[in-house]
Amino acid sequence: MTPLDFDCAGQRLQALPAGALLWPARRVLAVADLHLEKGSSYAIAARKLLPRHDTLQTLTLLAALIEAFAPKTVVCLGDSFHDRQAIERLPPDASRQIEKLTRRTQFVWVAGNHDPAPPRQDWGDVAEELREGPLMFRHEARFGPADGEISGHFHPVAALTVHGRGMRRRCFLTDGRRAILPAFGAYAGGLNALDPAIAQLFPDDYDALIVGRESVRRLSWRRLRPDLVLA
Repeated sequence: MTPLDFDCAGQRLQALPAGALLWPARRVLAVADLHLEKGSSYAIAARKLLPRHDTLQTLTLLAALIEAFAPKTVVCLGDSFHDRQAIERLPPDASRQIEKLTRRTQFVWVAGNHDPAPPRQDWGDVAEELREGPLMFRHEARFGPADGEISGHFHPVAALTVHGRGMRRRCFLTDGRRAILPAFGAYAGGLNALDPAIAQLFPDDYDALIVGRESVRRLSWRRLRPDLVLA
């Protein structure tokens, strides 16, 4: 898999095809919106018949990134758990996986709007936001100037037309000053990158770093489309 290098607030960052952000200089790996146990939440509350394997799928992908890049710190940018009871619903295999990962490297769990209850103390640190050098990691971007802000929350996706067919792909968004990460969770869903809730955060210009299976492609927002009916 080939990452895409980009600059944010003077720092060289890498957008990974898996939907995670790597900051090589500080050995920081950031992921947003894991929404662990969303499948079980829907099965219980919404009575939707979703396969309840999303948590293990998400954790397996995260484990592979930790194995590949050996980060010093993993920053989870909020909404790591889908609701307040998600930790209680974790399958034993998932709990053991989290324990294994958090013993291997330092985890920082940034609070999100879905997971106000902190994870277990032995799973790492909990923070409202995290300042690391020139970068600020938080769950939701703040309106106005925010040099070095790294956030999640919006689950951005890019809508494209390729060979006459509509498609949607997860994407990072950046204007060189801030970056918004795609959702990392298997069942997280997405919001169009042109939605006003997102576009207002980038008053001048911004690019979508579009996640593919093996690489990441950079496109101006001008080349994106509103949500499409998929062929």
